Amino acid sequence: MTIRVVVSGTGNMGREVLAAVSGEPDMEPVGVLEKFSSEDEFALPGGGVVPMSADVPSLLERTKPDVVVDFTNAGWTPLVADAALERGVRLVIGTTGLPDSWLDELEARCREREVGAVVTANYAIGAILLMHAAKVAARFFDAVEIIELHHDGKVDAPSGTALTTARLMLAARGKPFDRNVPENETVPGTRGGDVEGVTIHSVRLPGLVAHQEVIFGGRGQTLSIRHDSIGRESFMPGVLLATREVMNRRELVRGLDTLVGLA
Repeated sequence: MTIRVVVSGTGNMGREVLAAVSGEPDMEPVGVLEKFSSEDEFALPGGGVVPMSADVPSLLERTKPDVVVDFTNAGWTPLVADAALERGVRLVIGTTGLPDSWLDELEARCREREVGAVVTANYAIGAILLMHAAKVAARFFDAVEIIELHHDGKVDAPSGTALTTARLMLAARGKPFDRNVPENETVPGTRGGDVEGVTIHSVRLPGLVAHQEVIFGGRGQTLSIRHDSIGRESFMPGVLLATREVMNRRELVRGLDTLVGLA
């Protein structure tokens, strides 16, 4: 069976997804959704063209995909998801900054329609392993800080991966972490953001892709866990895994850890 894939977005991640899908023998890119383009065709990285449109319902009707892969923004993704679910099209979503209320609604709609979807903050397998290790370590340390580093084009801070990591650690620990609060913070905000005692620092610089370090502190010791995505191709094995696995799902899966057996 060949999985017919529509890719939403033609930015760096969208183009990377198109290249990855084009190279898989069991997948076929059949269309591109792009809000900001008036063109009606898109040239695939490996040759050939597929239809492109900002009209989501129309393109889905024309191309009849099995899966839509969406790495765009929190304003566009819900529009794509609505049109896809109405037509029984499965979803693989990597957009960050989506409200929890919307994700809860998506979960209910997937269950009602028996349509599979995958949503995760990070599709790099190494990042999933980092979050798993951090969740394990959280039970043994009282203090922790996260430093997340991304390219200067990232629109949200902190990253979805950092927030997910913090929430996983808090759930595993069962209570807030201890957090240092200085008596005199001479530059406001220097200590970073606070998520129930988890301090998060966001770095945004050209030259970076996606990086995260989790540093635990305890009596007489520290533990550092770090993952670096030095290229966007690092996300593609996870995207391809999710695209195949979502074909067998009838519900929303939150997090790639479920699909790799770590949940």
